[in-house]
Amino acid sequence: MTTATPSRTRAAGATTLASALNRALRDSLREDPSVHILGEDVGTLGGVFRITDGLAAEFGADRCLDTPLAEAGILGTAVGMAMYGLRPVVEMQFDAFAYPAFEQLVSHVARMRNRTAGRMPLPITVRIPYGGGIGGVEHHSDSSEAYYAHTPGLHVVTPATVADGYGLLRAAIASDDPVVFLEPKRLYWSKEDWSAEAPAPVEPIGRAVVRRRGTSATLITYGPSLPVCLEAAEAAKAEGWDLAVVDLRSLAPFDDETVAAAVRATGRAVVVHESSGFAGVGAEIAARVSERCFHHLAAPVLRVTGFDIPYPPPMLEQHHLPGVDRILDAVGRLQWEQ
Repeated sequence: MTTATPSRTRAAGATTLASALNRALRDSLREDPSVHILGEDVGTLGGVFRITDGLAAEFGADRCLDTPLAEAGILGTAVGMAMYGLRPVVEMQFDAFAYPAFEQLVSHVARMRNRTAGRMPLPITVRIPYGGGIGGVEHHSDSSEAYYAHTPGLHVVTPATVADGYGLLRAAIASDDPVVFLEPKRLYWSKEDWSAEAPAPVEPIGRAVVRRRGTSATLITYGPSLPVCLEAAEAAKAEGWDLAVVDLRSLAPFDDETVAAAVRATGRAVVVHESSGFAGVGAEIAARVSERCFHHLAAPVLRVTGFDIPYPPPMLEQHHLPGVDRILDAVGRLQWEQ
């Protein structure tokens, strides 16, 4: 089991997640001429969130390519590029904008290696800004990870720290399997004391990490909900609870070993994520934990999630997203379940 605690340094010179992602793309373009970036406004503008800022100027418009507003066409183009030996990195401008490309992703990207008996991998990285927390309107704040994690043939990862943003994106681009790389847009401007000149090594795709150890209960989370869970763990001290926090990092493949070990150590678990609860990723996690940890559990596995509704208007967003109070309420329920 790996244990790591993300730095929360806010000093001058601290690096943002957006900057780390930009550096990961830049280093990948520099080291591998087969890497190409394509998407809406990724070139001259540098992307809506400026993740590709400066890359077209440095590497040329043929390596960082602006495309028409046609997500199915963008991903279909990437399929052809990958078939001919390139490593395309696709940016979907917003989470819900990616849905027109879903057919390409499910019918071709996810199936090609199996369809060709392993002879034709598709090394495509699909970057998708996702989740809430920025006051975005409908179609700009979706949490669509369950669709991708449910699709055999796709790797699905989501960083929650600056270091993982760099390391996991480099690993995704280097992978011969297609990777859906979900970027928590609410964390783009979070900062850590991290240097691109000496990045800490990151474990391969498929490994979770324990961000905080505890004895009372285990919070299992990923992406944009990690800072909320860490905040809840700190607040829980006032109640006399010592909470562990597991950052999944990878939704597919899933790290059963690390998660099960963390739950067995406390005997109680709460899964936290922004997306809807019904048939969400948390339901799969709860089932896997229950199957593997049944005789260690002192209470049922609980979930704290977004509500089962279309994403609400910005004024209601704070009520929809899991917060510290809702997480602590769930932990309190665990203490009474015997």
